[in-house]
Amino acid sequence: MKDIFALKLYTRVARLGSFSAAARECGLSQSQASRIIADLESDLGVRLLSRTTRAVVPTETGSEFLARMEPILLALDDAEHSVRDGGDLRGLIRMSMSLSIAIREIIPRLASFSTRYPNVELQLLLEDRRQDLVRDAVDVAIRVGSKPDASGTIKQLAVIPRVIIASPAYLATAGTPTSPDDLVSHRIVSGPASMVPRGWRFERDDDVRTIELGSHFSTNESEGAVAAVVSGMGITSTTGWACRRELADGSLVQLLTDWRTEEIPVFAYFPLGRATRAAARAVVDHLIAELAIDAGLGRLPY
Repeated sequence: MKDIFALKLYTRVARLGSFSAAARECGLSQSQASRIIADLESDLGVRLLSRTTRAVVPTETGSEFLARMEPILLALDDAEHSVRDGGDLRGLIRMSMSLSIAIREIIPRLASFSTRYPNVELQLLLEDRRQDLVRDAVDVAIRVGSKPDASGTIKQLAVIPRVIIASPAYLATAGTPTSPDDLVSHRIVSGPASMVPRGWRFERDDDVRTIELGSHFSTNESEGAVAAVVSGMGITSTTGWACRRELADGSLVQLLTDWRTEEIPVFAYFPLGRATRAAARAVVDHLIAELAIDAGLGRLPY
């Protein structure tokens, strides 16, 4: 078990590029972590890490060892969990997703999973920026829009609509657009879901229009874009998930409903591919089932 711990510690030092960060994760002092890795290198007879005053990076041998060792350690975790308590899932699962998706759609659907699997600890990293998922030891990332890096494994969670929204107060002052072309004369709020390089695309029968729009207010977080539109700052294009509550309570109004807009896929991405922990695959299957049930009952806008 000591040897397995040393191997796990090595993978975290290599991924984080830091003895101190890996030591904190593993509940060790930096000196303890350094000594364990030094002993591992001595046992193997090779130098795994190159240490400088600024960084810790794997050597060529260390990189190859890391690539081979990570899936083995994950398989060992799964094997251990499979024989404990009748194969009940357990362990830490790190999930990455945007704040808006987590609060509005994902976290409310995780309570029943936690009740079913009380020995699984879920840790959510909430941010819109695209981080290094392997370095941050993320088991599964929830991503909206384009497919993530194909080096891992991808599973589609859902397809959600793109909606055009504004507040009643803004429309009372600026008027209501009746066609996509009218949008060019309105104030536009830009968020992550509205930043489509080729413009906002609309279809109706055989009529297809792509409208390129400049923004008057922009933010890198969907919650910020929705808040700006609720306050009357303009019109935005976002996902049906991001504003479902505001559409229901009347603080936002959906525009141009007689035009079809592009639907937006939602993906679960497993950075380690086939080596992904069983519990991570189980939580994604749970979310897919929950979303399908809600869609069938008409609780979702798709």
